[in-house]
Amino acid sequence: MSVRPEVLATPPYHFSAKPHTVKLDQNESPYDLPLELKREVFARLEHVPTNRYPELAGESLRAALAYRHGWFETGVVVGGGSNTLIQAFVIACGIGRRVLSVTPTFSVYSLCAKLLNAELTEVPLGEDFALPVEALKAELTRGQGVLFLAVPAAPTGNLFAETDLEDLIRAAAPNWTVVLDEAYYQFSKTDLSHFVRTYPHVACLRTLSKAFGMGGVRLGFALAQPALAEQLQKVMMPFSVSSLQLAVGLTALAHPDFVAARVEETLRERTRLASSLRALGVEVFPSETNFLLFRVADAPSFYEALLARGVLIRRQDHLRGLGGCLRVSVGTPQENGAFLEAAEDILSRQVREVAVDG
Repeated sequence: MSVRPEVLATPPYHFSAKPHTVKLDQNESPYDLPLELKREVFARLEHVPTNRYPELAGESLRAALAYRHGWFETGVVVGGGSNTLIQAFVIACGIGRRVLSVTPTFSVYSLCAKLLNAELTEVPLGEDFALPVEALKAELTRGQGVLFLAVPAAPTGNLFAETDLEDLIRAAAPNWTVVLDEAYYQFSKTDLSHFVRTYPHVACLRTLSKAFGMGGVRLGFALAQPALAEQLQKVMMPFSVSSLQLAVGLTALAHPDFVAARVEETLRERTRLASSLRALGVEVFPSETNFLLFRVADAPSFYEALLARGVLIRRQDHLRGLGGCLRVSVGTPQENGAFLEAAEDILSRQVREVAVDG
């Protein structure tokens, strides 16, 4: 078969579904779209001709997003999830050039770079997951390409100082495009779009998968200055956002109030989870997202013991600098309670076993 060697050499994106009763492994919102909004979506769909192609570039959704964010419509690009926009940035700015990021970080940056045969460089995070500014600046002196930074960071959950980000943004001009991935910005209550207004080589990525609770819909968007957005739109496939996606997205954006209440509950529950885990003697890292990264003595056995109780979280102990680490999404109060109850039981059993062995 005539498949490019870069594709043959790249492992597929790996995700294995596991049986569970409490799902806290993918940083999803624990809440579905409100039923009254689903009914509104269904009513809207009655008037959608599914035999016709959708809008060429999701123009109605672009307009709604521009209005919500106080942006210029020509600076909004929508896609089927922010993953497709990451791929588009690599196509537009990275092929035959370089893709630069940190490690550990969101794996889709490196996946797209490898599949598209862009030179990939990942600079390790510093102590306490600090942004390695000087090392990144040194890399920016070589060649051209695209720099991806998740802010807040994933999977570590921390924020990077805006002064450091601006230092990198200035160092990147004019040969690099800087993409600030703000998938979790509602939970950190930050907004980096001011960098996009100031610097024409910067874009922000955002998604409706997290705070809006629409991971199953697959809608993401980029905010950029019109000149960059125009080039990014060229590499997006025509008609790539379906009429069904547009109907759901437009309905949700017309009723944004439900998101604020969910974010506030998530922040309260994040605090509860962190303090409860620390009270159990667990090392919990600061988070500005809808998940917590924490470290235990034996991550594999802790993970399996949780799974045996029906609680599914995510192992992170295979990633650079994250030995012993696991990640738990913030769920409903009931889901978080089930996780904490199971965690306390597992840790107590481990303490008793150590005492018996000793």
